Amino acid sequence: MLFRQLMDPETSTYTYLLADPQTREAVLIDSVREHYDRDAQLLDELGLTLRYTLETHVHADHVTASGLFRARRGSKSVGAARGGASCVDIPINDGDVIRFGKLELEARATPGHTDGCITYVLSDQSRAFTGDALLIRGCGRTDFQQGDAATLYASVHDKIFSLPDDCLLYPGHDYKGRTVSSVREEKLHNPRLGGGKTVQEFIAIMDALNLARPKKIDEAVPANLQCGLLDQSEAVTPEPAATWAPVARTVTGVPEVKPEWLAKAIEERDDLKLIDVRSKEEAEGELASIAASTLVPLEVLSQEAKGWNREEPLVLICRSGGRSGQAAHILENLGFQHVASLRGGLLRWREIASDRMSA
Repeated sequence: MLFRQLMDPETSTYTYLLADPQTREAVLIDSVREHYDRDAQLLDELGLTLRYTLETHVHADHVTASGLFRARRGSKSVGAARGGASCVDIPINDGDVIRFGKLELEARATPGHTDGCITYVLSDQSRAFTGDALLIRGCGRTDFQQGDAATLYASVHDKIFSLPDDCLLYPGHDYKGRTVSSVREEKLHNPRLGGGKTVQEFIAIMDALNLARPKKIDEAVPANLQCGLLDQSEAVTPEPAATWAPVARTVTGVPEVKPEWLAKAIEERDDLKLIDVRSKEEAEGELASIAASTLVPLEVLSQEAKGWNREEPLVLICRSGGRSGQAAHILENLGFQHVASLRGGLLRWREIASDRMSA
């Protein structure tokens, strides 16, 4: 599994990127609006397609970027059915499974900090993403947003402490620079919930905290109930009319052109730049390159494109359309205005060529 742990230093919020290294499908857990550009760039640099943004709960300390990713990348927003955010595409309940590529995350309802808290557990139970339900040597507060100490105690013991002792725990925040813990560590050393604490002891501890009101709660909660969109104009990214080509966007936001159009355009136009993003070995293999194309492997595309004309029409090509779709996202993020992936890639191009020859 491809895994990255990212942080917002202002709120000490962790965002987690998980991806299947074969299919390149990815999820983001607890994204932060202010870091949309950072996370989008990372997805492109790693050649990943974002399928889902997952929320561990409706946050009170930061605003999610899930709505922006949905509008700009075509990902789906996932959150607890009990969380109150009607904007989510996939409302989930205890026991539901989110699949991306060959990987799976099980949703475990862990209310108590809020009604809609979800802990996400990898199918092999090697890692769990606990949000604010369980922090490293701590836990989320229980004095607002439907918080209830007894409920949180039961959630942690029943749904998190029941995982294998060596299961790694990744929290929603840490304010002391710690990045990861384990079930064994928290059962032994968590001063609120570990060490054999009873529910009555835990309730007394939580009642005595006397914490200040979260600074961003009045901004964050309403925004997160709308998937982080500050106004409805952000819900749809306006698509400028593509006058250079009949471009159509896929459900994941990839701009594409059909091979039939490209075959005709190559004959009639001299302004198109065709970029083959396969490896050199592939380009010399069974699926030959289109004669007019230039080989620029995907892993070096960002660097090579720095000197290109951002107004020049570009068609990206690969074997089946996956990498060329990633390339299109990379170039759009770099400011290129006229970009499209060849739908179906060279596999479809060869079918079209065969059809034309036999006609």
